[in-house]
Amino acid sequence: MAIAIRPASAADVAAIDGLLRTSFAQPAEADLVRELCIAGDMVLTLVADDEDTATLAGAVVFSRMDVTVGGQAVPAVALAPIAVAEPYRRQGVADALIHAAHERLEAAGVVLSFVLGDPEFYTRFGYDPAVARNFDSPYAGDYFMALPLQGGLVPCGVREAARHAPAFSVLGAA
Repeated sequence: MAIAIRPASAADVAAIDGLLRTSFAQPAEADLVRELCIAGDMVLTLVADDEDTATLAGAVVFSRMDVTVGGQAVPAVALAPIAVAEPYRRQGVADALIHAAHERLEAAGVVLSFVLGDPEFYTRFGYDPAVARNFDSPYAGDYFMALPLQGGLVPCGVREAARHAPAFSVLGAA
């Protein structure tokens, strides 16, 4: 199996929507991506293609966040969602997507990436609940994690603000 990672294009929209709808029990993640697109809050979407079959193997989405540190805006994103088609799971596709995305985000000057998810999965990419605890968010808790990019610099103060794009309200929190 040969997997190629590339930025998503308009031609991928239907395939990504289908992947999200089959990868999750509820349509919330697909609805989230649709709303992020409509609002113009998408920062980066990468897809993994199986080069042998021209099949979409996976996709990862990063959206804009409003994060302030010391009263100043800091370039930050939220990872959500990541999905890998069933035949490609546990073969490194998610890892390849996330690592490629982090490289692009760091090169673009993004300072922090946040995620809400399973710590056992996301800590292996450097996401840390302790870093996220410095930020006030409706998602605060053990499953809210942050990854400092830019060489690991961690901008922090006392309970800084971290707000997801408004589309995240489809997941049940504002």
